[in-house]
Amino acid sequence: MPDTETKPLLILDLDETLVHAADSALEIPHDFKAGPYFVYKRPFVDDFICTLATSFQLAVWSSSTADYIAAITAQIIPDHVSLRFAWSRTRCIQRYHPEWQGVYWVKDLKKVKRLGYELSRILVVDDTPQKLERNYGNAVYVSSFDGDPADQELKLLAPYLMSLVDCNDYRTIEKRGWRSNQ
Repeated sequence: MPDTETKPLLILDLDETLVHAADSALEIPHDFKAGPYFVYKRPFVDDFICTLATSFQLAVWSSSTADYIAAITAQIIPDHVSLRFAWSRTRCIQRYHPEWQGVYWVKDLKKVKRLGYELSRILVVDDTPQKLERNYGNAVYVSSFDGDPADQELKLLAPYLMSLVDCNDYRTIEKRGWRSNQ
């Protein structure tokens, strides 16, 4: 059963949020490989995870496959940090967008609520608003990470998220302008 009385839950996306994976190597050295992919950790990801683990329960939810998620989390989540869960696209809802004529994945926090977590105490960090179309109030959106070694997003985001820890209901906070709250 989750420890919902002490620490809020922070759900982290992987691709283009914490890492960038590419079929071919970029012009900079990759951090590791996961299957056929060259993986680049977003700058400051190690400090970000360690800092947030002190005040949040952490989880990963990605629209990737379970094997891929396991390979990535094994590389970026330190041994002393435990994840409440690491969910793949099997926990997402597949939707079809008629205008784009393509499939996309939705992360519905009702599934997390069924584990005993209160929606008011859940934050989700993701780069794709469409994936949280059912729970906009829980989302903190980051810019997409494409492997740029000069990226500063997580360095800026960590103190912002830490400032929210004691809030009673994250859904009541306007988070779209979080960068200006630094």
